[in-house]
Amino acid sequence: MKTLDSDLDYIKAKNKVEKLKQFYVHLTVYFIINTVITTVKIRHNLKNGETFNEAFFDFSTIITWLVWGIAIGLHAFSVFGLPLILGEDWEERQIEKYMKDELQND
Repeated sequence: MKTLDSDLDYIKAKNKVEKLKQFYVHLTVYFIINTVITTVKIRHNLKNGETFNEAFFDFSTIITWLVWGIAIGLHAFSVFGLPLILGEDWEERQIEKYMKDELQND
């Protein structure tokens, strides 16, 4: 039984690390891609005669950061905030509940 518990603990820890890794990859891609998009848009707008402030604070430049930023925020909430609200063992409780339901239905 001790081996089973340690295996389950390892799987849970590995799952948490994987979720955290996916978030950090998502965050890194967000900054890299949005920086490239912003740079291209600013250079294009500067060539069209706009000032740097006009080019930088253009709605189409800001909206890219904003919309994807909302997605990053939701992802961050699912990784960091949801366990705070539901509790660290929420997944385990749900699994046990469904397993109990299945055993009763058999």
